[in-house]
Amino acid sequence: MFDKIKAIFTDPAGPARGEGIRFDPLQHAVAALLVEAARMDDHFDADEHATVARHLRERFELDEATAEHLVETAEAEADRAVEVYSFTRTVKDNVDHDERVAILQMLWEVAYSDGELHDYEANLMRRLTGLLHVSDQENGQARKAALARLGLTG
Repeated sequence: MFDKIKAIFTDPAGPARGEGIRFDPLQHAVAALLVEAARMDDHFDADEHATVARHLRERFELDEATAEHLVETAEAEADRAVEVYSFTRTVKDNVDHDERVAILQMLWEVAYSDGELHDYEANLMRRLTGLLHVSDQENGQARKAALARLGLTG
């Protein structure tokens, strides 16, 4: 199954609409984790979609169309029930500790973008914290920063 997913990202033809767009493994990994966080409550609404796309545009300096294509690619991947370990490993291997904390904050923003944290989202965030080798204290700070950015209290 992992080989099939890998082929999606390495297929030189790419999807018809996004032909010629190639994303690096870190972009794929972060997008997949963001979409996974958004979909943990079995609901991926327009606000969550917009939050994911915004983070991808800001983090990777993508234009709107490219960010949207990356979200769509990550959604298709999430439809295939991909596990998160390989994505967290890609993130862990390609960015420093501070960047992992920043990515965790992005994930918190996506999880809270519908105004509440569901049990499955909370569980995913606990798993991701450990897999990204981020301390509980730093995770708490990232969560608080995400809540503040969204204007929520937690």
